[in-house]
Amino acid sequence: MAGEAQDQSIWPLPKFHFSVDIGDQKNLAFQEVSGLDTETQIIEYRAGNSKDFSTVKMPGIKKVGNVTLKKGIFVKDNKFWDWYSQISMNTIKRVPVVIKLLDEKGNPTMVWTLQNAWPTKITGTDLKADGNEVAVETLEIAHEGLTIANS
Repeated sequence: MAGEAQDQSIWPLPKFHFSVDIGDQKNLAFQEVSGLDTETQIIEYRAGNSKDFSTVKMPGIKKVGNVTLKKGIFVKDNKFWDWYSQISMNTIKRVPVVIKLLDEKGNPTMVWTLQNAWPTKITGTDLKADGNEVAVETLEIAHEGLTIANS
């Protein structure tokens, strides 16, 4: 019916409108974010007096994967290289990284927060004389935990 607001819970969220905060740097624009995953290792155990000839599976240690961020390269924009160059033996500035999936008005609908994040790898763009694509760099971030919040 015309004029009525549609129930937003019946449609999945689009994934193309998002922003990223890295420490004090807010609303950074990225082309792609991937690796927002976590898993729990499986511990297989069988008691010595068990009559079953199979193991019981129990949850073990949680693991989080690295998050990969891709963005276009801009003139004199070396923020990530500067952050990466601060790495020395077991010391690096660790910051929270907040990834926000936004609705059509720019309000966050889902928020992923990475605790104690730091750059583990930066990949510069490939260069091709006959290419016509935008130069894109990749930043891989290690972190110590992932939380998800819904707005």
